[in-house]
Amino acid sequence: MITIKKIAFFSAVLISGCTTVHEEVVHQRPEKPNIILLLTDDLGWQDVKIYDIDEPSPFETPNIDALASKGTMFWQGYSPAPSCAPSRGAIMTGAHPARTQYTHVIGGTPPAPFHKTAHRMMPPWYSGRVSTDYVSLPQALKNNGYTTGHSGKWHMARTYPEPEDLGFDWTRTNQGTTRRMKPHRLTGFATNNPKDPYRLDENGFATHQLSEDALTFVRENKADPFFLYYATKLVHAPIHTRSERLLNKYVKKMGVELPENPQEWKGEGQTNPFYAAMVEELDYYVGQMFDYLDNTEDPRWPGHKLSENTYIIFTSDNGGMENMPGEKIAENYPLDRGKISAMEGGTRVPLIIVGPGIKAGVQTDVMASGLDFYPTILSWTNTPKPTGSQFDGSDLSKLLATDATDPQLVKQQDGQVRDTLLWHFPNALALESTIRIGDYKLVRNYDHLDPKNDELELYQLYKTEGGKQIRVDIEEANNLATKMPDKAQAMNAKLTEKLEAMDASYPYYNPHYSDSLPNKEAVPTVLSHQRNGNVVEYRYQENGAKLARAQLMYTLNGGAKKEEWFRMPAQVLPGNKVTVTLPEGTTHYLINLIDENNFLVSYPYVKKSSRGNNLPSKVAPSVEENLKKK
Repeated sequence: MITIKKIAFFSAVLISGCTTVHEEVVHQRPEKPNIILLLTDDLGWQDVKIYDIDEPSPFETPNIDALASKGTMFWQGYSPAPSCAPSRGAIMTGAHPARTQYTHVIGGTPPAPFHKTAHRMMPPWYSGRVSTDYVSLPQALKNNGYTTGHSGKWHMARTYPEPEDLGFDWTRTNQGTTRRMKPHRLTGFATNNPKDPYRLDENGFATHQLSEDALTFVRENKADPFFLYYATKLVHAPIHTRSERLLNKYVKKMGVELPENPQEWKGEGQTNPFYAAMVEELDYYVGQMFDYLDNTEDPRWPGHKLSENTYIIFTSDNGGMENMPGEKIAENYPLDRGKISAMEGGTRVPLIIVGPGIKAGVQTDVMASGLDFYPTILSWTNTPKPTGSQFDGSDLSKLLATDATDPQLVKQQDGQVRDTLLWHFPNALALESTIRIGDYKLVRNYDHLDPKNDELELYQLYKTEGGKQIRVDIEEANNLATKMPDKAQAMNAKLTEKLEAMDASYPYYNPHYSDSLPNKEAVPTVLSHQRNGNVVEYRYQENGAKLARAQLMYTLNGGAKKEEWFRMPAQVLPGNKVTVTLPEGTTHYLINLIDENNFLVSYPYVKKSSRGNNLPSKVAPSVEENLKKK
């Protein structure tokens, strides 16, 4: 028989039990973790102290080193490209730079050689903006209830899209301490004056507004799940520090003297005190963010700190910049070359990932890329993959949660284990594509008519034995292409297969090159041009080489400060005719003819401006007006 006392007792137990269950629910980890993608600018693989190999680095990075001890440190982390804009675009879209035609900085100009007669080849057209054909990472997270913020460098478009156009709720772009010091870098040091925008803090570091903005975003939005793209401009040029104390510290530590010309530094290796000070400043400012996360209670998880439910990806947009005119910046040794090259020094970067469920103090030789961030973050946040998205990277979440040293846990989109990464950089003077398959790396040089360049270079970076990678030639010093021709050709074929699948663009030969060049005299010639409304027709003459294809280059804002050009195919007709319909709003245009030998002929001719950009509207307002001048 159930008495009133027993009913009361059971009721009390139930109420107590409900309270306990309720408290457990309240104190469970929030299902949506915070994400901070911390992208440094030009930070080399050997610039972070914990990555020291061979020769000890004089740089000090205690906060970054400490971050590595809390999660996974990748020894073989790579940027999607060897320059900043395409890496940033690839991270935001999850698409390879070759696929989006966004392969270098300051794009959106017609192809042209760097010098009309001095260079055999010219880079292809590449986009001047991050692609908007994809749902961006912040847009995907925003659709899943995240507040999205961006602080710092953008550098993903001439005019459009801006951060807001790609799904950022909050954005600030203050340059902070990286703004150029005037009249030179031994003047304008920060002071203790409260009105000084770079005033020194209690630790003697200058106020860096860019990092202050990043902290502001977290302070203002910590009550909700947030995604912060913290794009610091450190350690990009100009190479300087506003902390005179820090500069003097490294002058003394390195045993060097300041140069008579403040704008020069000719010391070899890691001896530039200006750069060393910048690296330590970077470490200090990102350390402020790490400290804030470690010491601030999570409003969504009482009794816990923000860092306990925040994933941090720390990396760089490309390898370290070794040289500028008049200045030796740093040294990526033992890696070969640096920024603006697809060799190891231009693409291998620091990569540290920490967060919930990631074991502390793990170091791994598993290959990872900035292209992996998008699918990984979707998994962490349980965000649906945007409809129609095709990722060129892999989801690292299982690797990080299970065993970060097991490469079998990194799968491609087709479910196969990933053992391949590739880079496409048909730009600048590098003109190269590279592919890494397991322990080996192949380099394809497009300008292989240069006697200094082999068409193919093959390097064995590592030797895998018993699941462990043994260092062999990360210096890329021993070219095995002639000793292992079958392997080189097989890897080259795989590189071609992957690039063709992404509709990649390649460099062209320059018909105006002053020295001898096979088939240079056989390039086609434009004979006439006629426009009827928006339809343009060209007549051309073949001079020994067949016309392979034709491209229209056009702009909708010719003459504007941020003039941007686009490319579209033109139709090749019988009778040596080419026709194309101009897009609505075209202000200027020209035609490119590409022959069977890969020579490109522009009509009218396009030359490089003194700024390194191709601005044909300044040279020839339009084909019609150019013809009138002849």
